[in-house]
Amino acid sequence: MTLYQLGAEAPQIDASAFVADTANVIGKVTLHENTSVWFGATLRGDNERITVGANSNVQEGAVLHTDPGYPLDVGQNVTIGHQAMLHGCTIGDGSLIGIQAVVLNGARIGRNCLVGAGALVTEGKEFPDNMLIIGTPAKAVRPLTADDITRLQGNALNYVQRGQLFNTQLKKIGQDT
Repeated sequence: MTLYQLGAEAPQIDASAFVADTANVIGKVTLHENTSVWFGATLRGDNERITVGANSNVQEGAVLHTDPGYPLDVGQNVTIGHQAMLHGCTIGDGSLIGIQAVVLNGARIGRNCLVGAGALVTEGKEFPDNMLIIGTPAKAVRPLTADDITRLQGNALNYVQRGQLFNTQLKKIGQDT
């Protein structure tokens, strides 16, 4: 992993977290227990704090950043999909942000929501709990079912288990070891 202190601000990472060696974690970033930050992800806490709650995952190529006055708060048991962009927003516990979705400054995603792949959540937009959110601009199209929410929870749990596996068994091989 590549960790950077910026001025007096250094990332705070729980010992149980998995951070891939090609991930970048910069400045005011807090990673709670059993979080995972996967290959090529960047969390740049240079303006405001970025907090990733327990059992949450930030998948490959995702970018998390902030602007002054817009901290970024990812709740517990959250999945941030591959190449998603989160910018100064709040993501509620148990939610999933789909592949290449964008969530902008001041937006708030409720608990147990699914933001579909490629969705664009515009600045300041707020969504209630338990919603399927899709489109550009993103709109809530229906409440999630109990089965939908169970699948979201299963996805987050899978990444907790993957992170633990990678923490204990991942071994770099080849010329650059």
